[in-house]
Amino acid sequence: MVEWTDFERATIQDIFSKIDPDVVGPAALVRCLVVYPWTQRYFGKFGNLYNAAAITSNPNVIAHGKVVLNGLQRAVKNMDNIKATYAELSVLHSEKLNVDPDNFKLLAECLSIVVAAQLGKDFTGDVQAAFQKFLAVVVSALGRQYH
Repeated sequence: MVEWTDFERATIQDIFSKIDPDVVGPAALVRCLVVYPWTQRYFGKFGNLYNAAAITSNPNVIAHGKVVLNGLQRAVKNMDNIKATYAELSVLHSEKLNVDPDNFKLLAECLSIVVAAQLGKDFTGDVQAAFQKFLAVVVSALGRQYH
């Protein structure tokens, strides 16, 4: 079980209260697919992912980005049991979709960049540390089936 300080809990809640999942989620997924093109192999049914412009305007990518960020809201609401919160999703991604768990790390990295850009000067080192810890716990929970 992960130990969260009061500051970390408050910071994670504050971050998610300030960001728009319909903007941040798609932006993070687009960035991941553009910067790390090999991650596109899991999205073959999404249609045209041939270049950054196509990825940015792809309605399936946009919709899935929203799903991803809204899914993170579940972790925010269940910070004391993120592993159980994502148990079914972990099985889906590992056993049915065969997603390499390293891709969750790449998406988390892209999400950090997008959130930092959105929050600007409010994304201090302490805030980033709390956010990175949160994302690391989520990534670990999603990738746990592989370990």
